[in-house]
Amino acid sequence: MTDALAPVPPAKRWWLPPGPAVQRAFFGGWTIAVFAFLYIPILLLVVYSFNDSKLNLHWAGFTTKWYGLLLGNEVLLRAFKNSLIVAGASTVLAVFIGTTAAWLLYRYRFPAQQTLGLLIFIPMVMPEVLMGVSLLVLFVNLGIPLGYTTLIIAHTTFCFPFVLVGVQARLQGLDPSLEEAAQDLGATPFKAFWLVIVPYLMPAIVAGALMSFTLSFDEYIVTIFTSGSESQTLPLKVYGMVRVGLNPQLNALSTLFIAATAVLVIASQFFTRKKTT
Repeated sequence: MTDALAPVPPAKRWWLPPGPAVQRAFFGGWTIAVFAFLYIPILLLVVYSFNDSKLNLHWAGFTTKWYGLLLGNEVLLRAFKNSLIVAGASTVLAVFIGTTAAWLLYRYRFPAQQTLGLLIFIPMVMPEVLMGVSLLVLFVNLGIPLGYTTLIIAHTTFCFPFVLVGVQARLQGLDPSLEEAAQDLGATPFKAFWLVIVPYLMPAIVAGALMSFTLSFDEYIVTIFTSGSESQTLPLKVYGMVRVGLNPQLNALSTLFIAATAVLVIASQFFTRKKTT
């Protein structure tokens, strides 16, 4: 009788979440697996850039000859120069157009403003193949020969919306009294914009410039439709070399880019911390 009236312990609910220790172990292992998936290929690429084997199928000894051959490769150096020219010019134009457009959309009200703002974002979501084909058709109909001009126009087209988005987000926190105070002190509207608004927008402008330069430097699909024979950029040349076969010089080139990126990131962090302190 006593056993019949004793409370029955509740069954263990299998759907309850595991304890904190199990959760930490699971998420820690998952994080390690993700980082390993991302960075082990990069590590192997750096290691094999010093491999003496041309096939990169096995380790044949340490060497730096691929870096010497890379620095003497006129084709890759010319393509790298073309990429710098196109990316630099596109970044300057994208920053100017994006910053000016963001300020005009923020400062003034005019008919079809929302429609115009929507049309500006189309290059950000349009498939690159469609953009490349449409720009190629435009340049052919206008009689513009493919070369640096068409490349810079094409890259600026899809880069400046990224600058505009960042600047618009920064403008949302702008205090209108800043411009008014500058004009009350005798500044013209242009001086107020250049000496007060631009420094306030500088973090967004710099971020947009870095994004534009990166997008332009490694763009392939739009570039292949709008480049000429003398304006082949580095991504086009690298892809052409990869199609033929594995080339250790590409490992060396990638390692140099990884090192340069790491140096820039570390330098930016250093200057940011120094500025805040």
